[in-house]
Amino acid sequence: MCLQHVEQELLLFTAFWLLLGAFDDLGADIAWLWLCLTGKARSTRLPADACNARLTGRIAIFIAAWHEDGVIGHTVRHALSAWNAQDFRLYVGCYANDPATLAAAMEGAGNDTRVRLVIHSRQGPTTKADCLNRLYAALCEDEDRWGAPFRCIVLHDAEDMVHAAELTVIDRALSDADFVQLPVRPERQPRSIWIAGHYLDEFAEAHGKSLVVRDALGAALPAAGVGCGFAREMLGRIAAYRQAEGGNGPFAAECLTEDYELGVLVWREGGKGRFVRARDVQGELVATRAFFPDRLEDSVRQKTRWIHGIAFQSWDRLGWSRLDGRAGMAAGMADVWMALRDRRGPLTAIILAASYLLVIVEGLFAILRLSGWQIAPIHSPILRFMLIACGVSLAWRCALRGLFTAREYGAMEGLWAMLRLPVANIVVILAARRALMSYLRTLAGGKVVWDKTRHEAHPAATPVCAGTSPPGAIVPLPGARVRTQDAMRTAA
Repeated sequence: MCLQHVEQELLLFTAFWLLLGAFDDLGADIAWLWLCLTGKARSTRLPADACNARLTGRIAIFIAAWHEDGVIGHTVRHALSAWNAQDFRLYVGCYANDPATLAAAMEGAGNDTRVRLVIHSRQGPTTKADCLNRLYAALCEDEDRWGAPFRCIVLHDAEDMVHAAELTVIDRALSDADFVQLPVRPERQPRSIWIAGHYLDEFAEAHGKSLVVRDALGAALPAAGVGCGFAREMLGRIAAYRQAEGGNGPFAAECLTEDYELGVLVWREGGKGRFVRARDVQGELVATRAFFPDRLEDSVRQKTRWIHGIAFQSWDRLGWSRLDGRAGMAAGMADVWMALRDRRGPLTAIILAASYLLVIVEGLFAILRLSGWQIAPIHSPILRFMLIACGVSLAWRCALRGLFTAREYGAMEGLWAMLRLPVANIVVILAARRALMSYLRTLAGGKVVWDKTRHEAHPAATPVCAGTSPPGAIVPLPGARVRTQDAMRTAA
């Protein structure tokens, strides 16, 4: 019957592509397991004085802020407190037509001279990259005035809660690197164990395995836009490269994921990137903490921007790794592999959508069989083998996802992680469809405009940050939410 033909086609399509993806993931898993067995995947343990260690040079921290009055004050105040004994300057980019954010940033800074509020000459919102370029110009002005360059530039978002040892870790890692990325640690939101919770799982695995493998293979490391530090000289080289193409700073204002692209450009310019996992004397991960979107629509909009920028725009703007002698043939091949993994999001969404359609078809078959219809399966031996392999792969994937989440958030969250896999899949399917439609509109001449995520809750505003609970127990304030405006719209 016709339904059986549909079933056969879906089974063959999904089984083939799921197995191909499983082999891809298995390659990364094997590399990570090898690093674990050889002791190269262990987190660095910091000495007790790491939080107050003397830096080798002054560090600049960039924060772009538009409509962030709910969190920017907490971010600035907490950073000043956490890094009290270290030499840095915090640049906060604001807009004249956003007085609430400007006032909140001023309140958070108080009279601390380590903070410079930079008011953009243009009315907001522009883009995050454009605001960061304005901060870069302010930094250059300060360097000219002081007659001395900064050691490095660190990027953060307006909603971030930093670790006290962050600057020390970045400063030391830059002694033999041009770019350093620290982990990102999404915080629990008990009122959204499914949507906000799936970010815990994804970042725990990505920043506990995937970036560790990339770092070991010598491939290009993408910057997350937070908790990442760039050597001053390297950022200057990228700024010169941008200016030669008509830009006004190191950040690509026309790119939806300028942070991802910046990390790749460091590698393309012959620089070295490092992903560093370090733990303090209490065993806490030196990472950037933040609340992520807790509603389906908000999460889809955010991931639409990620997929559009990484899977589509980076293909156009960055192309593929050149297998030349600059980084070595092995590193070049590893970079091509990692780029394929980064850009497989739209294909993954199609495969997942076909898989869930197959679940519906199998459900219809089950109903027909219960109704007395005689429907015998006509699966070939090869297809049966492929289906068994897919089942084993799914079990392995669930177990590994649970393992990484449990390591950072506890055993209970590890169990939730395995149950949240369908949620993550649904978000990817919906986001990929929107990203593809938006990308096609840009090919037709539409202009991409990035509308930021609006945040109304900050981890530093919770009692846990006063030392009343362990970091893993952070919960949002009553009624607090993370709201996302249109993550991206394409204007014709």
